[in-house]
Amino acid sequence: MPLWLREHSWRQTLTAVYLSLPLRGARATPGSIFCSERYLKVSIPPFLFEAVLYAPIDDTNSTAKIGNGSIFFTLYKKEPAMWDSLTLANTDKEQLQYLRENAVLKAQEKAKEETKARKITKQEHKKYALEATMKLEEAERKRIEDLKEKERQKVAKELELWKNQQKDGDTYKTMQKKGELYQEIEPLKERKNEKMNKSRIPNEGTSKTRLKSTKGSCSIFSQNLKEEELPAPRAAATIQVNFTPRVFPTALRESRVAEEEEWLHKQAEARRIINSDLSELEDLKEEEKNPDWLKDKGNKMFAMGDYLGAVNAYNLAVRLNSSLPLLYLNRAACHLKLRNLHKAIEDSSKALELLTPPVPDNENARVKAHVRRGTAFCQLELYTEGLQDYEAALKIDPRNKNIEEDAEKIRHLIQGTMQSS
Repeated sequence: MPLWLREHSWRQTLTAVYLSLPLRGARATPGSIFCSERYLKVSIPPFLFEAVLYAPIDDTNSTAKIGNGSIFFTLYKKEPAMWDSLTLANTDKEQLQYLRENAVLKAQEKAKEETKARKITKQEHKKYALEATMKLEEAERKRIEDLKEKERQKVAKELELWKNQQKDGDTYKTMQKKGELYQEIEPLKERKNEKMNKSRIPNEGTSKTRLKSTKGSCSIFSQNLKEEELPAPRAAATIQVNFTPRVFPTALRESRVAEEEEWLHKQAEARRIINSDLSELEDLKEEEKNPDWLKDKGNKMFAMGDYLGAVNAYNLAVRLNSSLPLLYLNRAACHLKLRNLHKAIEDSSKALELLTPPVPDNENARVKAHVRRGTAFCQLELYTEGLQDYEAALKIDPRNKNIEEDAEKIRHLIQGTMQSS
């Protein structure tokens, strides 16, 4: 049952009531106080203070300060008047229950209204932010369009200037060619006139010879003009370049056929599992569907001490590719940290099954699998099975002093257990 707090002191003015409530060593929080127009409650288990106020108060502006082992209330009256007492006298249980329920209902309605008002305010803020963002985007778009238009006009002016320069250059070349032509024709005319003056014999043969020579000179000059003409510009064409399609991420000269086939097999297996009925994989990113990426993520979580997160990463990686022994080996280490000993034994055994045939490349992994399974057996007090795994690890790596010391400790434990029995 709660302990009622009867000790309190209060004073009043025409507009406010000042109430001091001692806490008796209890620790109060703002959530321990409930106040409405006619009802005041302070609940600090096992203590309880409850009061039906003499007259209504303004619960919105009223305050409560917690400190120095007490709660100090400042209750503002709705109507200025002097109260005969702090609480309403002769309050029976039914009236108290009614006031309490009414206060709770009003508080709930007030909370709903405040929540609704906050929601409306939040929506208005979002709408204002959206409008402001749209205005900024519109201004930025207009600025970019203006820059594009200015740049287009600038390029058009430069192109027009270039065209005019080209026309002027062509005109100058034409005039220069005409001048050279005139300079070459004048000496020819003078020579012909001189020959005509010397001969002075007008006959058909000479006239024909003159005509032939004139024609010949014109044909030679026209041939020189043709040689000086510029060639036509080259025609545009498109060259098609085809590359050999590569699925493997490295070039063929940097990879080996065995590694490429293994990689393609893993990718096909991963795609097959992703396309199966695993609905929870639909929301994952592309890198999260890669078993190697999940393995690296689990390793980082294990290094940070998040063993449960590492187990979840390894679980998803195993579902994507169940043929990687390192996934089971790393998950066994997480289960050892989490004291899931039976699961650690299962994962270590599965890793040993996948680490076949025994070759020098997987010696380190096999040693870890035997040691982790042997550790789980010893923690389950199955020392004989644990000793077998440690001896198997020693056979693989006989120079490992730590494993040898641990095996010796297990032998002493087995001997001590046999002597005590």
